Amino acid sequence: MQDIIDDICATMKDRSERGQVANYIPQLACVNPGQFGISVALPNGQVFSAGDAATLFSIQSISKLFTLTIALGKLGDAVWSRVGREPSGDPFNSIVQLEHESGKPRNPFINAGAIAIVDAIMMGHQPKETLAEILQFVRFIANDSSIGIDEKVALSELQTGDRNASLAHFMASFGRFKNPVDCVLGTYFHHCSISMSCQQLAQAGLFLVSDGINLSTGARVVSAQRARRINSLMLMCGHYDGSGEFAYRVGLPGKSGVGGGILAVAPGKASIAVWSPGLDSIGNSKLGTEALEMLVQRTGWSVFGH
Repeated sequence: MQDIIDDICATMKDRSERGQVANYIPQLACVNPGQFGISVALPNGQVFSAGDAATLFSIQSISKLFTLTIALGKLGDAVWSRVGREPSGDPFNSIVQLEHESGKPRNPFINAGAIAIVDAIMMGHQPKETLAEILQFVRFIANDSSIGIDEKVALSELQTGDRNASLAHFMASFGRFKNPVDCVLGTYFHHCSISMSCQQLAQAGLFLVSDGINLSTGARVVSAQRARRINSLMLMCGHYDGSGEFAYRVGLPGKSGVGGGILAVAPGKASIAVWSPGLDSIGNSKLGTEALEMLVQRTGWSVFGH
């Protein structure tokens, strides 16, 4: 495994086409696009890493996976009265569908859906308390108490988050919010600004590899059925309007973020985190996707068979 990811890392270092960093969030615009990291965490506790796998980056939308897991724990299937489970086929920050569908977002991984999920888990609490709960959960599943929030990125998003604010107010106009819109938005921007390395992220995904249990710590995070359902949502919706392309090329459940990270799950085999800040035209890590495609070709880990 180490040889495989060293190989992939060497190939990525030589790539001249690296995509574009997310320049609409000022703090992300100044990240060096020359970086690439990969970590593969196995259920037995072994972790293989290469490249910039220990470098912290903004996980952005990968955090939506964690808030969805919390929401399912709190609300169970009542979550689905607030968000759907279908791929959107539209950009992650599109408002068009919301109008057609009476303010109910298509799935929990587009921005509108993730904002609705935050509203669902707040339950009248202040943003600080909700964020503490989200952080505590991420630290628990990653087995790492050092994970924190990058306040500069959060502020940067708050200052440039007009589109997300309009999505939230639009949903609220359909009577779909239970908490003040500004509190929900503040919580949303901050949880997107959680800062993690590939090594930490790969650990955090382990519970989805082994039917809801992180075998390296022995902790059950969710039921086996729920783990399978979260994986199915990641496969269908985890890469916005590029989800079909990612399933076609990589064949694993995955969740991307505009910070350039991707968390992918090979059920029964491994949790994989890749990071490279340059994005493709849809907003997914260009080299991260290529690296995962290479990894699956070398390991045969695609969920669609060898």
